[in-house]
Amino acid sequence: MDCPNCGAFVPKGRLACPECGSDENTGWKSSEEIEYQSVDIPDSYEDFVQATRSRRRQSILAGLAFLTLIAFILAWVL
Repeated sequence: MDCPNCGAFVPKGRLACPECGSDENTGWKSSEEIEYQSVDIPDSYEDFVQATRSRRRQSILAGLAFLTLIAFILAWVL
């Protein structure tokens, strides 16, 4: 059988096309028509770096706030 999506040969008994991955569940649709459940991946490396920096900055600020709170508590107790 030939894949209706990409035209590659699909051996008998196979549930999906070995070339494009289309199967009966996707309705042998093209990749543009399939609704994938996925995570958001940054469009570029710059977007990735910016997202990573902002998370790192938040972690550092949270750590500094925690240490400041501990210092105030220790100063008040002692």
